[in-house]
Amino acid sequence: MSSLLRKHRTAAIVGAAIIVGAGALPFAFSTSATLAAAAEPAGIIAPGGSFAPIVDADKPAVVTVTTTMKATDTSADSGDSPMDEQFRQFFENQGIPFPKQAPHQQQSQRAMALGSGFVISPDGIIVTNNHVIQNAVDIKVTLDDGTELPAKLLGADAKSDLAVLKIQAPKPLATIAWGDSDKLKLGDQILAIGNPFGIGTTVTAGIVSARGRDLHSGPYDDFIQIDAPINHGNSGGPLVDREGNVVGINTAIYSPNGGSVGVGFAIPSDEAKTIVAKLEKNGSIDHGYLGVAIQPVTADVANAMGLSQTQGALVASVNDGTPAARAGIKSGDVVTAVGNESVKTPKDLSRLVADLSPGDQRSVTLWRNGKSMDVNVTIGGNDDSKQAANDNGDGKVQPSNQPSIGVGLANLTPDLRQQLNLPHGVEGAVVASVNPDKPAAAAGIQTGDIIVSVNDQPVSNAHEVQTAVAQASKDGRKSVLLLIERDGDKTFVAVPFSAA
Repeated sequence: MSSLLRKHRTAAIVGAAIIVGAGALPFAFSTSATLAAAAEPAGIIAPGGSFAPIVDADKPAVVTVTTTMKATDTSADSGDSPMDEQFRQFFENQGIPFPKQAPHQQQSQRAMALGSGFVISPDGIIVTNNHVIQNAVDIKVTLDDGTELPAKLLGADAKSDLAVLKIQAPKPLATIAWGDSDKLKLGDQILAIGNPFGIGTTVTAGIVSARGRDLHSGPYDDFIQIDAPINHGNSGGPLVDREGNVVGINTAIYSPNGGSVGVGFAIPSDEAKTIVAKLEKNGSIDHGYLGVAIQPVTADVANAMGLSQTQGALVASVNDGTPAARAGIKSGDVVTAVGNESVKTPKDLSRLVADLSPGDQRSVTLWRNGKSMDVNVTIGGNDDSKQAANDNGDGKVQPSNQPSIGVGLANLTPDLRQQLNLPHGVEGAVVASVNPDKPAAAAGIQTGDIIVSVNDQPVSNAHEVQTAVAQASKDGRKSVLLLIERDGDKTFVAVPFSAA
């Protein structure tokens, strides 16, 4: 699934601490002298006055995951992994600073990454994050007693950021049982266990700060937010409740200074255990794919379309040759259900489709032209998604480094033309979304504007706009001149470029 209102895919991963060369410190971000790491939250009341019984039971099942990779496969030279950059963009979009790290100097041709994990089966099945083992050429697991063993990757899934490892242990291993994350409430006590910065197994206590956090990193974003201090290297470690059961997998933090400030995120166990079971059995997950760009149904959209509630996912555009296109889904449709499951938000649609398997057939309920209708869809898979991401509809691969002005575009279809009440003679591309932190927003571009020309050259679709903007940057221009039509009036707007 894709989304025109995706505010930059996020995620500041708790990231495995990375060590490059001998003697390098395992920090993934620079520190700031103006902000201090948050202390362990005060006022936590342990059952019986101590968390020791929980720690005694769970700590033996927590492991350290050490991966070896080529230095060119890590973020050690640039200072940021792709997911670090996604997380940075997410928080900067909210007006929260997220300072860049100074580049590391490469000291060797190999790098070590440290993360955490936990044992779920006595025969050596271990759960961790996908980003802990991604691009690894060698994986080792260190048990709580110091035993180091080679590990085999059974399966990994980037969309859910989960991975499953297998070790051959000399004896049955201590394990941690899955808990029920759906029962967690705000204020519930939790413990985070892992190996921050590679210093050794560490336990921190806190509470559940929020539920259902969407960091815009993928269809499975439903993070538990916690204030128990977690840091780089805690990735993949368990989040446990007062019964000692795993209710989450520590995955990401917001950190303006490189250390914990009490804003951490964990994948809920009820989501993780289903995916882990599939990875253990099949080694990978081929997620379902529909092929539409979607946005929320606002009160104005619902009123204009005759919907009684502000629910559903508004289809902004449909990729050519995708399952949605073959099923007859059109731009301007509102998806209200997939099978027997209702769709209240775009996130619901993304999650429902991602949970399906390629080849599954589902009835999709649409709101079109003031009435409800059903279409039958045969769900696509990962290959369809990759093809659509690289194909603009006529077989040409889109450049991956196009300049950015901060807008999402959609083609001006008959349905959109009708919704926007545009005369038949108006041609161009619809502004489907505007990044509030990019130049287009500062220049006054708004969602619903029609871009009718770029640098005095008429355009008739989104691809022509993208091509013209890219050409302006290639010609060395510092800004691009757009002719915008809004409410029947046309206005020229100059928009400077920013980094893509």
